[in-house]
Amino acid sequence: MEVTARIAQLRAEIERHNYRYYVLDDPLIPDVEYDKLFRELQTLETQHPELLSTDSPTQRVGGKPLKSFAEVQHRTPMLSLNNAFNEDEVRAFDMRIREALGMAEVEYAVEPKFDGLAVTLSYRDGVFVQGATRGDGSTGEDVTENLRTVRVIPLRLGEPVADVEVRGEVLMFKRDFSRLNDEQRARGEKEFANPRNAAAGSLRQLDSRITASRHLSFFAYGIGLCRGADLPGQHDREMELLRRWGVPVAQQCRVVRGLDGLLGYYNEIGAQRAALPFDIDGVVYKVNDIAQQQQLGFVSRAPRFAVAHKFPAEEAMTTLLDIEVQVGRTGALTPVARLAPVFVGGVTVTNATLHNEDEIRRKDVRIGDTVVVRRAGDVIPEVARVVAERRPADAREFVMPASCPVCGSHVARQEDESVWRCTGGLFCPAQRKQALRHFASRRAMNIDGLGDKLVEQLVDAHIVNTPADLYKLQLLKLITLERMGEKSALNLLAAIELSKHTTLARFIFALGIRNVGESTAKDLAQHFGSLDNLLAADADSLQQVRDVGPVVAQSMADFLAETHNRDVIKQLREAGVYWAEHQAQPVTSLPFSGKTFVLTGTLAALTREQAKEKLEALGAKVSGSVSNKTDYVVAGVEAGSKLDKARELGVAVLDEQQFLALLESI
Repeated sequence: MEVTARIAQLRAEIERHNYRYYVLDDPLIPDVEYDKLFRELQTLETQHPELLSTDSPTQRVGGKPLKSFAEVQHRTPMLSLNNAFNEDEVRAFDMRIREALGMAEVEYAVEPKFDGLAVTLSYRDGVFVQGATRGDGSTGEDVTENLRTVRVIPLRLGEPVADVEVRGEVLMFKRDFSRLNDEQRARGEKEFANPRNAAAGSLRQLDSRITASRHLSFFAYGIGLCRGADLPGQHDREMELLRRWGVPVAQQCRVVRGLDGLLGYYNEIGAQRAALPFDIDGVVYKVNDIAQQQQLGFVSRAPRFAVAHKFPAEEAMTTLLDIEVQVGRTGALTPVARLAPVFVGGVTVTNATLHNEDEIRRKDVRIGDTVVVRRAGDVIPEVARVVAERRPADAREFVMPASCPVCGSHVARQEDESVWRCTGGLFCPAQRKQALRHFASRRAMNIDGLGDKLVEQLVDAHIVNTPADLYKLQLLKLITLERMGEKSALNLLAAIELSKHTTLARFIFALGIRNVGESTAKDLAQHFGSLDNLLAADADSLQQVRDVGPVVAQSMADFLAETHNRDVIKQLREAGVYWAEHQAQPVTSLPFSGKTFVLTGTLAALTREQAKEKLEALGAKVSGSVSNKTDYVVAGVEAGSKLDKARELGVAVLDEQQFLALLESI
C-alpha cells in the first residue's frame, strides 16, 4: 500500500478508536494496539513531512468533547506525553535532556502514570469554580458539577490563591470498580471493561447524582496557570504545595537522579503494581527544575522535558484457536483458551483461563474469535472480552463435555455452583494425589507415614493409582523410592495394615465425597448401619439423614453413580479393609437427638475427641461455637471464651462430673 493511502487509513482508524475511547467510553482494542497504530502514523509522518496535516491525530491529544456538555477553552494547553516502551528509549530521553541542558546528570521528578481521565480544576480566591476534561488539549468539557461530587477534591484550598489551575487524573480504585461491576451485573446492565472506562463513564454522566454514587478519586500531577501565589522552582515542591493546600497527591511521587534513578524507580513501582489500590500503566519522568523545563520547551503535542515509561501491556489482542478443558485436583473442569501466541504483561502467552462455562456464555466467547487477553503481574492470563466486530463467519460455540476428558467419568454440576466436576474421585488420574492424601489423613484412614512427598513419588512412579493400590504395596517396590529405607518402608506397611481395621464413618469420610465431612459421614454411618445399605441409597433416601440436604444428597448420588468409584470401593473391601457393622439406627431415635453440645477446656477422664465420639454416638451434634441454638456447654479445666459466651446467653453449663453423670444416665 502506498504511503499516502496508508497514512489516510491510519488517521481514519485512529479517529474511530478515539471516538470509541474518549466519547463513548467503549474501546474496541487494547491500549497497546492503539499505541502501535499511533506510532506507525508518527513514523510515516516523520519520514514524509510533506504529508503532515493539521487535522492528523498526532497533532492533538484526544477526542472531541461531547455535545451534551458545555465547552471549556483551556487557558493553558493540556498536553499529552510521549511514550517510552523500553530502557533504550528511556536512555535516549535522558541523553537528549542532558545534551540540551549541558549537564552530566539531571534531577527528575518521578510519579506513577495513573490510568484515569485527565482533568483541570480551576480555583478563584481558593474556591473551586470550574472543572473540565482535557478533551483535545485546547478545548474540554465542563464537568464542574460532577467533579464537585468527588469527595477527595477540595472545594476550597487551604490558602486563598487568587487564580490557579490544578491538573490531575480522575480515577476509580480497584475495590470501587469491583463493587460497581457487581452492581451493574445485579441490575442486568453492561459491565465496564476496566477502571479507566468506569471512571470516564462516571465523570461524564449528565446526572451528577450518578457520578456521586460511583466513588471516584483524584490525584494531582501538576499546576497549570497560577496567579496570586509564588510557585517554587521545582516540580516536587509544587506537589508539596498542592498537598499543603489539601489537594491529593500520590505518595509514590519522589525525586531521583540520572538514568539509574529513573530505571530503579520504574522497577520498584512495577514490583508494587499489582498491590496498588489503583491501576497504573507506567511511570512518568519529568525534569524537576521548572526553569530547565521552560528551557527545554515543547513539541506540538507534548513537553520535551517529560516522558511516560509504559509498562508491558497488560492487555493484548489475539485469536482464540480452541477451547480445551482441564481437570483440577478437586475434579473441577476449567475451560482453557488456546491462543495464537501474543506478548502481554512482559511474557508470551499461549493459554488463558476462561474460568467456567457461565463466564464463556456471559462474554459470548467463541472458537475463532479475536479476543483481548489480560495479564496483570503474576496473575494467570484471562480472556477479558471478545472483539465482536472481528468475529469470523465460522466461529464456533463451546460445548462443555458430558464426561471427564481425563478418565471418562460423567461430570455433574450442582445448582449452587458454576463449576462442572468429574465424579470419578477415587479413579480419576487428575484427582489421584488429592484423593490419596485425603484417604490417608489422620481423621480418615490414619495411615501414619504416608505424607505428601511420598504420595507424589508413588503416583509419579505409577505404583499407586487408587487408594486400593495402597493395600497391594510390597517392600521391594517401596525401597526403590528416594529416601525410603527398609525400616521406613516396613513402618509404612505396618501402618497400612493397621488402617484396615477402621469404622464405617471413617471409611465414608476417607472416600473424599464432595460436601461430606466428618460429621456427615458419622450421620450416614449411624443412619444406614452398613456400607451395602448406603450403596443402595438414592438421593431421596439420603435426604432422610440428619443435616443432609439436596446438595449433599446429590453429591453422594453423583459419586455413587460412577462405576469407577464403586469398583475402587469393592477393591478396598477385597483388600481386607473392614469395620464393625451394626443395625441401622436413625439419629432421630437416639437419646441426644436434636441436642447441640459445645466442648471447651480440658477433661481429665476423656480426650476432647473421645467425648465428641460418645456424644455423636448418642445422636448429639457437637459444634465448635456457642450460639442461641446450643443446648449444653461442657466446661473442663481452663475453659475460655466459650464458657463466657454460654453464661452471657444463658446456655446450660456442665462441669466434667456432671457431664460424665449425664452419659452414665443414658
